Amino acid sequence: MGSRWCGMVLPAGEPERGVLLFLFILILLVLLLLLLGCSRPLELRRGPGQVGYLPAPGLSRGEAALRARRSRRPGALPPPYPNGWYRLLDSALLPRGTARSLALLGEQLAVFRTQDGQAYVVDAYCPHLGANLAAGGRVVGSCIECPFHGWQFRGEDGKCARIPYAEKVPEFARVRTWPSCEVNGMLLVWYHSDGASPTWAVPKQREIATREWVFRGQTEHVVDAHIEEIPENAADTAHLAFLHGPAILDGSDLRYIRSRLWNFMKHIWKAEWQPEPEPNKHCSQLLLQHTMTIFGKHVSLMDLMVSARQVGPGLVFLLFEHATLGRGIILQTVTPLEPLLQNVVHTIYYQKNVPAIIPKFILRAECIQFERDITIWNNKQYLPKPLLVREDSSIQKHRRWYAQFYSRRNRRPPVQKEGLDW
Repeated sequence: MGSRWCGMVLPAGEPERGVLLFLFILILLVLLLLLLGCSRPLELRRGPGQVGYLPAPGLSRGEAALRARRSRRPGALPPPYPNGWYRLLDSALLPRGTARSLALLGEQLAVFRTQDGQAYVVDAYCPHLGANLAAGGRVVGSCIECPFHGWQFRGEDGKCARIPYAEKVPEFARVRTWPSCEVNGMLLVWYHSDGASPTWAVPKQREIATREWVFRGQTEHVVDAHIEEIPENAADTAHLAFLHGPAILDGSDLRYIRSRLWNFMKHIWKAEWQPEPEPNKHCSQLLLQHTMTIFGKHVSLMDLMVSARQVGPGLVFLLFEHATLGRGIILQTVTPLEPLLQNVVHTIYYQKNVPAIIPKFILRAECIQFERDITIWNNKQYLPKPLLVREDSSIQKHRRWYAQFYSRRNRRPPVQKEGLDW
């Protein structure tokens, strides 16, 4: 005979496991109900030093993060800014008639939107006397007006269209313009170390454009690492079982992710990474199959197929497909703010007929797993010649594929300075 727990019949000889299973289901339901109680999209912003660093005795979290950054040896790094498209900001954050100043890719940029809805990206500093065009500047027609002397520069070509106190505008008076595009609800800029024009376009996700999939949440993190470290995880399939196998309920603190409390629950991953052939050689594909076991038993409800398509150095399209919970996508964008400082944003869109709790739970679970990676990235050294075994062959393959985003003259690693404050 089996034992009973709150009306449930438990298998004979396994009452403790049955109680744990019941408690797990109860806690999971409570977490889901808490998420369901909030109708707004999930928003989670992690600032520098908030995650990814282990505490140190006698130091605050911020002090421990600062000490770790300064003492880390970054290694012989690739060039800091690969060529490609990068997210500037969400389109909704740039209303008509407004301007924003943004620092990224070693540049200071002014981003503005005209009253007819067109967005432009130009160098932030006025060539006249160096004022920041977006720090108090106005949008006038198709131009941005300098707040210092009123010089107006066209967003289309950067040419100065008006100097209020001058009879003639010099032909050479202009600011540098940057190729940009608005796709999938975000504004992106094209960066190339040689100044070359875009060689590929950012693909549009049809379901986002047609609003079949709706916005359900966004997370934002700052990672203290070289940009190449982040996408390389896709080819490092061996780390999935070790770092991401423990239950998400263990959290993201690497000291506790193998606790006995949740040891009965395991994530199982099967992954394969491959670059794409011409004409999409700037893309790669990671096919990921996720299953879960509880007490060694397969839980089919958690079966999930993920197709992660890397497009260039800083964009990933993670398509989710579940037999009963529908389809959706997480857009991952990685934008270098400094050589060893990356802004990573995950934005989820999901079928509008699926309850919001489902994509919010997926995004929150993905966030926990991602924060485990951040602790590795924030504290590791980049090795140009790592010690690999045969099973790691995809890592070298990924590095050869990723090298296409570095210009030939920039492939030599930059000169290292003491510490990481550079």
